[in-house]
Amino acid sequence: MLIVAAEASSALYAQRLLEELKKQYPSVHSFGVGSQAMEALGFERIGCSEKMAVVGLQEVLAHWSEISSVFKQLLSEAQKRKPQFALLLDYPDFNLRLAKKLKAQGIRVIYYISPQVWAWRSSRIHQIKKFVDLMLVVFPFEEAFYKKHGVPVRFVGHPLLDELERLKRPENLRERFGIQKEEVLLALMPGSRKSEIKHHLSVQLEVAKRLLRRNQNLKIALLLAPSLSKEDLNPYLKNLDFPLIVMQEEPLKMVSVADIVLTASGTATLIVGLLEKPMVIMYKMNRLTAYLIRRLVRSTPFFGMINLILGKEVVPEFFQEQASVENLEQAIQSYLNDPQKRKQTQEQLKLVKERLGHRGATQRVLDIIGEYL
Repeated sequence: MLIVAAEASSALYAQRLLEELKKQYPSVHSFGVGSQAMEALGFERIGCSEKMAVVGLQEVLAHWSEISSVFKQLLSEAQKRKPQFALLLDYPDFNLRLAKKLKAQGIRVIYYISPQVWAWRSSRIHQIKKFVDLMLVVFPFEEAFYKKHGVPVRFVGHPLLDELERLKRPENLRERFGIQKEEVLLALMPGSRKSEIKHHLSVQLEVAKRLLRRNQNLKIALLLAPSLSKEDLNPYLKNLDFPLIVMQEEPLKMVSVADIVLTASGTATLIVGLLEKPMVIMYKMNRLTAYLIRRLVRSTPFFGMINLILGKEVVPEFFQEQASVENLEQAIQSYLNDPQKRKQTQEQLKLVKERLGHRGATQRVLDIIGEYL
């Protein structure tokens, strides 16, 4: 089977599938795009998710040579090996083009983790209808959307619920980093891509610095995504003039010890929401990409996944120029000033689990792809 999992969250979901696949279908060989953890399970990597996880027009152009090379290699290998099917996860600009080419080769395409066609660039539904044999969706409202457009679809639930089940709360993690019970830990989550670090980390660090001046019982932790290395942070931390804890553990484990989170938009907001942590969401990118997105996204008032799922702004979100140091500082300070507001936010976030269905997504996906093996 051919798998394309080119982003940190997708690679984690694909890794969990491979773990179960080895137990239930040990003779199946898989190849494509994935992470080091997938490779350790016997996955044959043609493309590395750590290098391909880029977002924004300028960033994609900067990495175009490598992305294009992987695209061509995948098609060449698919032509030679004739996999029984391709499992494509998210990464829509790449994967929808790939689906078209694979379909022309007679290879069946299963798409897991849908592009957000219900929120923006809805015209992509025509490509999906033409080139995808089966769409596996993780949000209940997506199933209704695809049925309405005549696309074969199955709702499998969200794989993060499985991750939540696996979480063993590390009670000593706060202690290990010297965080006292009475102290408030603000976690910074600038993103899992290098381009996101570039756009977010300096802003988040300045917000943290200002908040430390105003709040004596505050500690700051930078949560480093598994797809990044500490060396990626060096340019931003070399002149740091306040105490900063740098953590690199499993994302859910790190978030579980935080009290408040300042996070880049994306899957991270779901992790934070499922753990019922009050958060502030931000996202910044280069001006051209931001301009194009504003032109394309007109059907939803929110960009934060948590607010989209809950249908209202439960947590503050700030995009582009609105994601200023001043706005972010004020939003987090309002949580620090008002413990009752934090509790109210936590109560509203409890609804997220209900909206995402039941755990067991990985096994449901495996049961479905088993029909194709």
